[in-house]
Amino acid sequence: MQNRVVITGVGVVSPLGNTGEAFWNNLKEGVCGIDRITKFDLVEGYDVTLAAEVKDFDASKYIDKREVRRLDLFSQYAIYAAKEALENAAIDMAQEDPTKVGVIVGSGIGGLGTIETGMKTLFERGPKRVSPLFIPMVISNMGAGNVAIYTGAKGICTSMVTACASGTHSIGEAFRALQRGTNDVILAGGAEASITPMGIASFQSLTALSKSEDPKRASIPFDKERNGFVMGEGAGIVVMETLEHATKRGAKILAEIVGYGATGDAYHITSPDPQGEGAARAMEEAINEAGIVPSQVGYINAHGTSTEYNDKFETLAIKKVFGEDTKVAVSSTKSMTGHLLGAAGAIEVIATAKALEEGFIPATIGYQVPDDECNLDYVPNVGRKADIEYALSNSLGFGGHNGTVLLKKWKGEA
Repeated sequence: MQNRVVITGVGVVSPLGNTGEAFWNNLKEGVCGIDRITKFDLVEGYDVTLAAEVKDFDASKYIDKREVRRLDLFSQYAIYAAKEALENAAIDMAQEDPTKVGVIVGSGIGGLGTIETGMKTLFERGPKRVSPLFIPMVISNMGAGNVAIYTGAKGICTSMVTACASGTHSIGEAFRALQRGTNDVILAGGAEASITPMGIASFQSLTALSKSEDPKRASIPFDKERNGFVMGEGAGIVVMETLEHATKRGAKILAEIVGYGATGDAYHITSPDPQGEGAARAMEEAINEAGIVPSQVGYINAHGTSTEYNDKFETLAIKKVFGEDTKVAVSSTKSMTGHLLGAAGAIEVIATAKALEEGFIPATIGYQVPDDECNLDYVPNVGRKADIEYALSNSLGFGGHNGTVLLKKWKGEA
């Protein structure tokens, strides 16, 4: 008999706020977190000028100021969000068996900012001036490793690196571990800090980023005039527990996770399968595991990156699962947050859980020009109240990594 798994706490560092409450309230209000890049000087050659930066971030809330400089920014984000999530879940680690509390936190890229400064040091000052902390600051698993260190969690500690699906796969794999009963609690999600000179330049060279100079027309998923994604940054961490453990400690439950799908396209290094086959199978796997039918799903938080192919092929995948004439509500919160890469799926699962809890579907803002190939209900511009019982969150990563998590509204039934 598999354990049931619930979400009991959330932590967020994002372009829309650095608490779960601020993040959700801004999503409901349709706030755009995109603005001109301030993290570095936009010298000649940068055609991309906009990003969704984290604002007013103070790592010292949870990390000693002397330690901050020993951690890449993505790890700082991960620790901060994890600590917020534990507080939100009202978990006292002193009362827990630390060997039963795990961490699964992914990152698509890891310590890119540290890589850039380290390479500069190497070329300008020589190999002996490279920091001994360079490697433990840059490797992608250190988001998870540092969360464990700063929380005292000694259960499973691992890291998913599946590009833009990292956060979703981390939550999905935590779901699997909790179902098996090897852990009672897992902190799961993703962290990313890639708004750097190389981060922007490299995605710009890939022609993946929007060159719009209007923040309100930059990240416009499913709009016919979409022309690339907007880089975001931050972290999302959820506290996941077995239902038995959550019930025993009297936890407030936000939502239940009831299905998970993970598939591969085996098609292309950056483009999704043009038939949407892999994404469709991921959704089907999650739905089948929950033992429901597609018509019971009331909302899909789409991957919705605002790139030409992703939005078209994800729309096709949704139609494969839900039918050509489906009326299911679909929205992309990336229209507000930009694309947080390895952290995207994590903050979007949080948005999906809150949508179920409050009965409110966040909008796809900035939507103006309909596209004949993207003709679903994208909840344009204004969010709406809706009593939904099941909701999906999709992530599709470079390399053909597809992940879907299916959540159910918590109604107090144990």
